[in-house]
Amino acid sequence: MTETNKAGMSTPAKRLTAAFVLEQTLGHVTHSKNLRALVPAAGSIEPVFLPITFGTRPWSIPGWSNWTIRAGVRARLSLRRLRRENPPVEPDVIFVHTQVPAVLLAAWMKRTPTVVSIDATPRQYDSLGEFYAHEQGPAWLENLKFRANQRCFNRAAHLIAWSAWAKTGLVEEYGIAPDRITVIPPGVDVEQWRRPSSRNELATGPVRVLFVGGDLRRKGGDILIEAVRRLRTDPDVPEVELHLVTGAQVGAEPGIIVHRGLTSNSPELIEQYHLADIFCLPTLGDCLPMVLAEAAACGLPLLSTAVGAIHEIVQPDVTGELVPTGDVDALTTALRVLIIDPDRRAAYGTAARKLAECDHDARTNALLIVETLHNAAL
Repeated sequence: MTETNKAGMSTPAKRLTAAFVLEQTLGHVTHSKNLRALVPAAGSIEPVFLPITFGTRPWSIPGWSNWTIRAGVRARLSLRRLRRENPPVEPDVIFVHTQVPAVLLAAWMKRTPTVVSIDATPRQYDSLGEFYAHEQGPAWLENLKFRANQRCFNRAAHLIAWSAWAKTGLVEEYGIAPDRITVIPPGVDVEQWRRPSSRNELATGPVRVLFVGGDLRRKGGDILIEAVRRLRTDPDVPEVELHLVTGAQVGAEPGIIVHRGLTSNSPELIEQYHLADIFCLPTLGDCLPMVLAEAAACGLPLLSTAVGAIHEIVQPDVTGELVPTGDVDALTTALRVLIIDPDRRAAYGTAARKLAECDHDARTNALLIVETLHNAAL
C-alpha cells in the first residue's frame, strides 16, 4: 500500500522510525536544520535526530583527535542510547550524513538498512585538503582509510550524493555501481528565501555585492576585498559596496561592511541576501557550498570558482560566471561586467531562481530522502 506525499511522490503508507545521524560541521549544520524542519512534514517517517558534534574533550583516548574515530564513536553511542530509552527505540532505517560517522557503524549497518549521504568522497576531500588544513598521512594509512571508506559505501543499502560530481567520485574512485547512488542536493527552503518582488522596485543606491563565509581566506574573501577596492576607484564603475557575512576580522574601510553573528536560516541573514544585487564566492576550496543555493533561491546572479561541484549551480552565461581560483584580475573583470550591466544580472538571477526551484528545493529534496529511506527499508 502506498500514499502520495505533498510533492506528488509515492511512498509506502507504513510509518517508519528513522534515525538521522547528522555530522555537525561547516555547511552540514544548515543541512541538519533543514532536515529537522522539513522531514517531519513527510508524515510517513518518525524521525529521531542524532547530532554528531565536532568538539573534543580532554580525554586521553588513543586516536580521539581523529574526527572519523570521534564521530564514529559518538554515532555508535547515540544509536545505543536509543535502544536503552524507555520505551526503547529500534529504528527501521538509518540515515547517516556524512560517511565520517558511518565508517564505524558496521554492526548497525549489517542489521539495519542504512542510507549514507555525502557531499564529497574522502579522496575528493583530500584533493582540496590544503584549503581545509587537512593533511594526508603516510601511504599505508591512506590505503587503510580508503579500504575502510569503501567497505562503508558497500555496506550501505543506498547512497545519496549531494552532486553529480560526488556521485562520479563514488563510481570512479570507489567502484560503487551508479544505480546504488541517487543525487539529491541539500537545497534550501525556496519559499523562505524568495526575495519579495518589491525589492526589485527599490534597486537604488550602490550596487551591493554579498559574500557569506566563515573562513574568509578559504572562501576567497580577501581576494574579493581587493577586487572591490579596485572597482571603487574605477570612474567608469557605479558605486559599489561589499557586504561580508563572516566571523573573520576585517579592517574598517569605506565600502566594506561586515555583518557578524548572523546564523544560518535566520531572518537577519536572509535579509542580507534580499538586499544584495550580486552574490560572490571566489572560493579556493569547496564541495557544494549551500550559500550558492541560498543566493540562487533569492534570484541573485552568481559569481564563483570552478572547484568541486560549484559548476553544477553556477553555470557560465546562464546563472552566473566562474573565474579561476586566486585570480584577482579575472575576478575584478567579471565583477565589473555584472556591476555595470543590470540586465545581465537580472537574466542570471532569473535563471538561478529557476534552477533553485527545480534542483535545490529543500522541501522536495527532503521528501526524496524519505522516499529513499522507504525503498531502503523494503
